Amino acid sequence: MQDLERPGQVFRDLGPNWFASVMGTGIVAIAAATLPFRVPGLHVFALAVWALAAAWLVALSAGWAVHWTRYPGRARGHAANPVMAQFWGAPAMALMTVGTGTLLLGRDWIGLTAAIDADWALWGLGTALGLGTACWIPYLMMTRHEIAPDGAFGGWLMPIVPPMVSAANGALLIPYAAAGQARLTLLLGCYAMFGISLFASVIIITLLWGRLVTYKTLPAVLVPTSWIVLGPLGQSVTAAGNLGKVAGLTLPAPYSAGANAFALLYGVPTWGFAMAWLVIAASLTLRAARKGLPFALTWWSFTFPVGTCVTGTIALAARTGADLLRYGSAGLFLLLLAAWLIVAVRTVQGGARGRLLCRVLRHPGVPAAGLAQDQRAGAVVDRGARGLQRGPADLEVVTAQQQVDRVRAARSGRHDHRDHGPGRAAARAVGSHVHQAQQFIIERAWTLSMAVPEPALHVVSVLRGDAL
Repeated sequence: MQDLERPGQVFRDLGPNWFASVMGTGIVAIAAATLPFRVPGLHVFALAVWALAAAWLVALSAGWAVHWTRYPGRARGHAANPVMAQFWGAPAMALMTVGTGTLLLGRDWIGLTAAIDADWALWGLGTALGLGTACWIPYLMMTRHEIAPDGAFGGWLMPIVPPMVSAANGALLIPYAAAGQARLTLLLGCYAMFGISLFASVIIITLLWGRLVTYKTLPAVLVPTSWIVLGPLGQSVTAAGNLGKVAGLTLPAPYSAGANAFALLYGVPTWGFAMAWLVIAASLTLRAARKGLPFALTWWSFTFPVGTCVTGTIALAARTGADLLRYGSAGLFLLLLAAWLIVAVRTVQGGARGRLLCRVLRHPGVPAAGLAQDQRAGAVVDRGARGLQRGPADLEVVTAQQQVDRVRAARSGRHDHRDHGPGRAAARAVGSHVHQAQQFIIERAWTLSMAVPEPALHVVSVLRGDAL
């Protein structure tokens, strides 16, 4: 924890985005448990990973409780942050992922009855929270959040995917629901949640496609979020397959047969688009990696979405018997496993050092005292950085327009020499420092699990645009 000013700060900026690590770990266990291959040791591995995910969920929930108790202002501020607010969907999906793992794997340790009860509890809590985020976060985006024209990113899918997870995982609980109206209500509710997430995802994926086409690729630290598109796609294929399998328990003919047909006729085309997007997302990632891809918690986007593609492919393979899909699920699982191992190790390293929890912004390429040659232009970025450190209570940034004017003036050398001194040559040096600080602020704004104040995020969006 050497990057923290004091050990107690480990709880200060513990945001909801940390729960993506539970999602990414839990989906590895579920995928391993459902693969259509018998591999020695695979079940034991899946059980161990589920136990790790469950333990991490408990530890993270306890840490988040401390965060809410000691820093209630910052905890409430997560929803005011147009970026961090999106990750309110992560806790809901983390709960349901561990719950499904408990039903599939935990039964070996705690027995079937206890596993069912635990899954009901985790699924119910996650569903309630997920339905809330699916309505609440879009409402905040429509009424309060300041979002730039190029502000769309894959994270917008996070708050609206939980209902799809509820649909996929709730289908596994239908056989354990009381026959009659209870079972029918659960099935119809799962299909309704399927629709909530599906149509919202289509809208957001369209917005993201338009943003990428119009404004080109995302900032490097955000490129991993492009993989989140795979989440609703793969999970919807999984949900359709799981629901089709149990529809006959409660739906009369011909609707039960229709549910089975829908699972295939919807699943295969959606799987095809998911594979196409996988190629696009991988290409964008490789392009960003050549220029430098900074590690951040957004890297967990490489795990859960790919995991849903694994489970969706498994569902289609079981329904069709196609070897292409069987072996395809194995290939996707290997990709998931490699991504999980890399991201988990990097997260442990960053967490142990405190870097992923550090509030102090330091960058060796930027003069610590404030971007040197031109104090006014330097203060633009330096104040933005300090604002990101301290939070809304003592944010010390000037208006975004003032910052744009000053940075533009620094770049063009049009500063008043009586006030600013350096001229064009020094202004170019200032521009270089500003660019370094710009990249650093953007990276840290997304790396830190903190509620970054909206004014500072607006500064970042300005610095990311044509102002520099």
